[in-house]
Amino acid sequence: MTMAVNEGVLTETGTNELEIVEFTIGENRFGINVIKVKEILVPTEVTKVPHSHPSVEGIIDIRGEVVTVVNLTNALGFADSEDQKQDKFILAEFNKAKIVFHVHNVTQIHRISWEQIEKPGRMYQGLETQLTGIIKREEDMLLLLDFEKIVADISPESTIHKEQISVLGERERSSKRIMIAEDSGLLRAMLQETLKEAGYYHTIVFEDGEEAYHHLQSLADDGKNPHEEYQLIITDIEMPRMDGHRFTKLIKEDENLQGLPVVIFSSLITDDLRHKGEKVGANAQVSKPEIVDLINVIDRNIL
Repeated sequence: MTMAVNEGVLTETGTNELEIVEFTIGENRFGINVIKVKEILVPTEVTKVPHSHPSVEGIIDIRGEVVTVVNLTNALGFADSEDQKQDKFILAEFNKAKIVFHVHNVTQIHRISWEQIEKPGRMYQGLETQLTGIIKREEDMLLLLDFEKIVADISPESTIHKEQISVLGERERSSKRIMIAEDSGLLRAMLQETLKEAGYYHTIVFEDGEEAYHHLQSLADDGKNPHEEYQLIITDIEMPRMDGHRFTKLIKEDENLQGLPVVIFSSLITDDLRHKGEKVGANAQVSKPEIVDLINVIDRNIL
């Protein structure tokens, strides 16, 4: 038994809306962007992999493709369900790879605005590094997980490393200033470190599109030229309060900002979704974790 999910996504690009697949682990409610989800599957027999990470259950065959199964209960430090026959597998795709997340149940799909999503604070101690946002509802809270970080913790080689830049050879130090809008603290730090290795020492980071856009507006209000302050913008797509597509759209519609090159750097860049970035006017789009491709794109587009 399977259930396709993202075929029915109808959210318009640049409206700051998204759809969330809600799932549970015990009494805890979590969410994953529907764009990441390919199918909901009934669990099947998993082939164990020797010496694998404790959160990796093993591998399964999905229509001829071998996919890793991650036990999300284990990865988050919760107890297994009492009746695992009722559990569900979420087949997800991001960072140009497919992965299955083993959860307790999948309940429903919500359409919401990124404005409804709050950034996690220190009060969520223990989980805050694995969260990208919190949706408060009347009856409870829905927690959005940082799936890229969860996968990076299990498989560190799957994320950004500054050593990858070595293939580009000797690099000169650049005086250009780059703005980064990225909600993941882990990826903000990795991105800054890697760009520095590539010669781009002057980077300013913001945790979401709204914060970054308000900063750009404040420059104009203060009589400063945004094009002199920044020569390129890198933005993620999934961010609380304002997503990268909305952020890009606002920049390209603002006569004071539209000349700034915007590069979308996201785990959601696929052949099927690339048109979304094109529609809002992005100058280029690069899939995480292809950092060498990102550096090449920056070199070509920076003012």
